[in-house]
Amino acid sequence: MVLNYIWVAFFLIAFIIALYKLIFEGDIEIFDRLIKSTFDQSSLAFELALHLTGAMAMWLGIMKIGEKAGIVKMLTFVFGPFFRRLFPEIPTNHPAITPIFMKLSANLLGLDNAGTPLGIKAMQEMQKLNPKKEEASNAQIMFAVLNTTGLTFIPLTVMIYRARLQAANPSDIFIPILISAAVTGIAGMILVALYQRINLFDPVLLGYLAVILGSLGIAIYYLSGLPKEKISDISKVVSNLILFSIIVFFILLALYRRVNIYESFIEGAKEGFDVAIKIIPYLVGIMIAIGVFKESGALEIITSTLKKIVIYFGVNPDFIPAMPTAFMKPLSGSGATGMMLETMNHYGVDSFQGRLVSIFQGTTDTTLYILAIYFGAVNIKKTRYAATCGLLADLIGVITAIYVTYIFYH
Repeated sequence: MVLNYIWVAFFLIAFIIALYKLIFEGDIEIFDRLIKSTFDQSSLAFELALHLTGAMAMWLGIMKIGEKAGIVKMLTFVFGPFFRRLFPEIPTNHPAITPIFMKLSANLLGLDNAGTPLGIKAMQEMQKLNPKKEEASNAQIMFAVLNTTGLTFIPLTVMIYRARLQAANPSDIFIPILISAAVTGIAGMILVALYQRINLFDPVLLGYLAVILGSLGIAIYYLSGLPKEKISDISKVVSNLILFSIIVFFILLALYRRVNIYESFIEGAKEGFDVAIKIIPYLVGIMIAIGVFKESGALEIITSTLKKIVIYFGVNPDFIPAMPTAFMKPLSGSGATGMMLETMNHYGVDSFQGRLVSIFQGTTDTTLYILAIYFGAVNIKKTRYAATCGLLADLIGVITAIYVTYIFYH
């Protein structure tokens, strides 16, 4: 429901601003630009779905191999108690467990593109358990929101952009991003748990979270002691080594279980094309709404208004120039990247603003885009409180990122 209101609001706000510019500023090209943006964004949405098709076919094929080899039982044994508390609707040994685990692991490794097909596969498996096919289940909402928080252990893309712009230490935003992203992820989980009345003080749940956060802390401590220039290389090697090792493990396990590996892969890959077709209308819908909202100048108005409010209350406004990246990130990954690069070029990659946009980029994810793809893939129209929790977690992440950046760099 919230996603519906947001979608409508984007068009109405864009129309009002464009009408003002036409009447009072004499901008006779404004509506031409808005209409052009709808065509551009709809074409971009189709291209994104088309490009995603190959990756989905490949990963759904790999998932089918693992599923037939019995990987679900192994993951259930290790993570079953944790998943049963976060996803009480999912039965033990259900096929949804494997893609959920692999997708969340891919997020931590910064492998978002590879993980998208896994996330869609997880939604499909959970949809089989969903009694109301057009309404998101609790398990689907928990999974979707955990993905919208964008918890990434290795913010490789951000470090690459910083390196290209000749930052003195491209990876010096590594620890601030981890802190902010961890807060965002935990906030998202807690918000959904409160809606679903999940017992967050359950000893088993607390135990797993302690191990996860402890492992993350050890890794941060280890990496923070390495030369900064080596962190990016280590991240690349570790991320892709783990991912390819998973593929090989699935194949070896299938060999041991005497599974017809190639036929299993083809069976899973065929599903990728069907999913890509289902995604297109949902993706077009959210992309054109984002396009007209941005083209109308709404972001610029929000930023300038926020600056006046901050100055009025005597708060340091140095973070304001970085806010367009934070506003755009829940809407569009490419749009947020463009905002980030523009800020870095204007203020300097190693400036306070340049570092803050880097941390924004690594702290949250494209919430509305993810919700559109995941729920669209299983034809869910009523997302309930998914958008509310995802956007609130994003807000908490943005506030944390600003606070952390002031501590580290101001």
